[in-house]
Amino acid sequence: MSELTRRELAMAGLAAGLSATAAAAKPLAPLTPGIKISMQVGEEVTDDDLAWIRQMGIDYLNVQTGKGRATLDNFQAIKARAASAGLQVWNISNNDNRNIEEVTLNLPGRDAKIAWLKQYIRDTGKAGIGYITYAHMANGIWSSATEKTRGGGTARAFRLETAKGTWNGKTYEGALTHGRKYSKEELWDNYTYFIREIAPVAEEAGVRIGIHPDDPPVPELGGIPRHIFGTYDGYVKALEIANSPNIGVCLCCGTWMEGGKSMGKDVFEAARGFAKMGKLWKIHFRNVTAPQPYFVETYIDGGYTDMYKLMRTLVDVDFRGNLIADHVPAMSGARQSGWAYSMGYIRALYQAALAEKKG
Repeated sequence: MSELTRRELAMAGLAAGLSATAAAAKPLAPLTPGIKISMQVGEEVTDDDLAWIRQMGIDYLNVQTGKGRATLDNFQAIKARAASAGLQVWNISNNDNRNIEEVTLNLPGRDAKIAWLKQYIRDTGKAGIGYITYAHMANGIWSSATEKTRGGGTARAFRLETAKGTWNGKTYEGALTHGRKYSKEELWDNYTYFIREIAPVAEEAGVRIGIHPDDPPVPELGGIPRHIFGTYDGYVKALEIANSPNIGVCLCCGTWMEGGKSMGKDVFEAARGFAKMGKLWKIHFRNVTAPQPYFVETYIDGGYTDMYKLMRTLVDVDFRGNLIADHVPAMSGARQSGWAYSMGYIRALYQAALAEKKG
């Protein structure tokens, strides 16, 4: 039996058991059957857009807040407004709650950032929201100048030789974005410190935390390795270190496709593996033209991955979490055209996959 298989089996057992801190843990609410297809919106979303979302048959929202808006009162207000439109809030995100360089690199201010995130998790749980996404990138999401996809639509592109990182108003570029090279070992130490601080709080709050892959999952960018959430093996080790039923996976399928063979498993195998562990909680359902070192994001049906096969995989593993369209290229016509195309396509794929499974 391979070491990785042993780890997978251990994680599967962990998902059904209790963590070392379970005495203080709030039992995780079970996920109800079916995929929760969801729309991403900002908290300033208009009433007309909320009506449009319901008209498309969408029941869930993923809501982005602004700086200073990550408060319990605001979370409750967002939930109430969604409910008045017939929608449920799956998670509320804020750019401050992920890609925290102080945490990833152990920079000054790390413990203050962790304390802030702990309160964010507690308030999420108090608001009755059972999930947040976390990402562990130290120097942002890396992209090059936008390029054209099918029909002239504008889309994000990545070329290794020209890419820069951006996050939360900051730009990261050059051979050493933080003045030196970092080792894999110190990044593992920093992650371990962080996740062992955070996991017990998530358990007490009854909140799942799904960790997003590094985007793009290039082995190293700006002198910082992307080995933890840039490979399947890295994820398995990271989940072992967390040793918590509340720490799992936000599988951004487009990011996984960007990595290609370097991920260790393709996106179909990754979905099956994480689902087997009981750790697959959220899906970013998007497509790209090719693996790095060069790719362009595409319309959902315009990339190199068979998205119907991917949806069939999710149905086959009985995925019960949240699924969103993501990084949707704009389309000509109405402002909502690209999103309407993606959401309609996703719903059709899901209905077809369900029908196929029923036979």
